[in-house]
Amino acid sequence: MHAVKEKKATMFASDHIEWILSSILILLYSITIIGLVLVIIAENRNPLKTIPWVIVLLLAPGVGLLFYFFFGQDNRKQRIISRRIYKRIMKKTQEGKMPQDSCEVPASYRPLATLLTNSNQSSLLYGTEIKIFTNGADKFKALMEALRQAQHHIHLQYYIFNDDEIGNQVKKILIEKAKAGIEVRVIYDDVGCWNVKKRFFQEMREAGIETYAFLRVAFPILTNKVNYRNHRKIVVVDGKIGFMGGMNIADRYVKGVKWGVWRDTHFQFTGKGVHGLQSAFLIDWYVMSKKYVHGKAYYPKVPTYSNNILQLATSGPVGQWRILLQATTFVIANAKRYLYIQTPYFLPTEGLHQALQTAALGGVDVRLMLPKRSDTRTANMASHSFVDAMVKSGVKVYFYQPGFLHAKLIVSDDAIACIGSANMDFRSFEHNFEINAFVYQPAFAIQMRHIFMHDMDQCEKLVPNRWLKRPLKQRLAESFMRLFSPLL
Repeated sequence: MHAVKEKKATMFASDHIEWILSSILILLYSITIIGLVLVIIAENRNPLKTIPWVIVLLLAPGVGLLFYFFFGQDNRKQRIISRRIYKRIMKKTQEGKMPQDSCEVPASYRPLATLLTNSNQSSLLYGTEIKIFTNGADKFKALMEALRQAQHHIHLQYYIFNDDEIGNQVKKILIEKAKAGIEVRVIYDDVGCWNVKKRFFQEMREAGIETYAFLRVAFPILTNKVNYRNHRKIVVVDGKIGFMGGMNIADRYVKGVKWGVWRDTHFQFTGKGVHGLQSAFLIDWYVMSKKYVHGKAYYPKVPTYSNNILQLATSGPVGQWRILLQATTFVIANAKRYLYIQTPYFLPTEGLHQALQTAALGGVDVRLMLPKRSDTRTANMASHSFVDAMVKSGVKVYFYQPGFLHAKLIVSDDAIACIGSANMDFRSFEHNFEINAFVYQPAFAIQMRHIFMHDMDQCEKLVPNRWLKRPLKQRLAESFMRLFSPLL
């Protein structure tokens, strides 16, 4: 009898302890969720973003907590580089620049030039020759030739640097130059190169190439960095020749994919614009390596090659301003005659969505070119949900048919062209580190318009009546995927 009582007492004590521990865990979990909700509210975000996160955390706290840790944190108040180092690096680009009032920027775009100067310290750079590549074969031929001619340094930064035929050709040249005494620095994105074996980059390091992964993801400590990727594509050779645009280093830019070509656009800079690319690279280099690279050899004097005027603008998930989003909105809002856009993913913010509709309703010839088939089915479905409002407002939509359209372009009124790495989607404007060039030159804008028109000949023009009558099941699926557009 005594043994039975003792056993019951033990069980009671055990149950009591278990209840206490469970209560403590529930309390801590509740405090964590409530705390996160208060933090999100206190950040004064757009209510359209705040409310969904609050609802998810309250109704599905487990899943919500996981998703918030990965994708929800707002790092804009953080600084990834000190103001002192940032100013030192940017100062080199600004040396010898033309005064803004002496550059013949069209009057309607002078506020844009001021905006980029104030928010991004982006200088007006005069005299850069810009060579356009609309296929990977020409781009990589020019890139490899420039790399082989390097005399002092090579700075290379890509979101994707694949271990394939093209990737190994580039790697071989970099190793040869490093062994010849040329300074070679490489930044690749850790998530963009997840499928690349570590040995690929280790061979570069062993050959004397300084190589860093951007925001390396080390589970579980740095998991929240998955959402913030460096999507820039920058190459600088001796501070005199530079490359930027939409192409990564991979075979698909030359060989295409199973279902068609991979249509993309890239650019070679010769002249002062290279100094803007250099500053962008060296800022990211300092962030990753904590090494401040400076000296006249990185910003050599260069002659004037053309009458092009441009500004290079960088953006990312840190800092006070959404620079490329603001600048893109300005270009759309100030279009008078026409506005042509190419983008592989069309997931616009509400502001861009309204700006495009307003432009079309106001009589501007707005044309939007998207891929008929995408490399990401979910993103393609979500993009289609945004097309409905475009069509209803009078935007002309074209679907590129020969393969995947990965080009990024905004050209307007034969006056301005925006080129670079940013897509027209939440990820590029809110989460990624990107770089775009705003070129204020009619001749260049006309060139880009002609490229758009050539691509348009290979497109299927969307017929509004047919599009709006597509099956209900399809429209519902697209609308559902639209809910996840900030994450795609």
